Amino acid sequence: MPDHRGMTAKVRARAVLVVVATLAVVGVGSVMVLRASAEQPAAAQVPAYAHDMAAMQPGSAAQGTGDIGAAGPVTELDKTFLVKVRQAGLWEMPAGDLAQTHASSDAVKRAGLHLLDGHSHLDQLVREDAKMLGVTLPDQASAEQQGWVRQLTAAQGLEFDKLFVNLLRASHGKIFATIAEVRAGTQNDVIRRHARQANQTVLDHMEVLEDTGLVDEKTLADVAAAVNPPPK
Repeated sequence: MPDHRGMTAKVRARAVLVVVATLAVVGVGSVMVLRASAEQPAAAQVPAYAHDMAAMQPGSAAQGTGDIGAAGPVTELDKTFLVKVRQAGLWEMPAGDLAQTHASSDAVKRAGLHLLDGHSHLDQLVREDAKMLGVTLPDQASAEQQGWVRQLTAAQGLEFDKLFVNLLRASHGKIFATIAEVRAGTQNDVIRRHARQANQTVLDHMEVLEDTGLVDEKTLADVAAAVNPPPK
């Protein structure tokens, strides 16, 4: 009569060997998978914003209106647009900072935060795009814009609120019209994408400024006259 206890021991031993062998195979396979993943090209980790133009390199875009580069020609209006976007951030971010300490209205402080957030992102983008297209950007706001910052610095409370809202609403209204003009006529892919982002940012800023209820009719009339001058 066979010894069942001996057979059971042998079966158990074989089962253990099978399990060990299986684990070894799985372990080796896992190492191979991990190694393969680690060896994937770094391009798979490119940030979400990359202009969607892999073939474009800094300096590859045309610098004149007649030559077509990888992104298309860069006109003088395109260059001026990038300069204006840069200068806008250089005075509107300080203005947004001042709103947090000088404003009496929570709505004005909120508008200031929108300026800080929007222009911090837009400023980074304009510096990247200008470098790509070979456009030189200024390091400071215009003399007029610096004067606005001085006016805001000297104001407090309700006086600051009204000055802040109307200065910023007038400035955004004028650049909003410029963005539309640039986007309508540019042949450069980078400028088109930049105009889209700038349009969204400026529209958001105009809306939060208007939400304060402090925009004067005169401000809107002045903007309308500036962007649509009467025929001569």
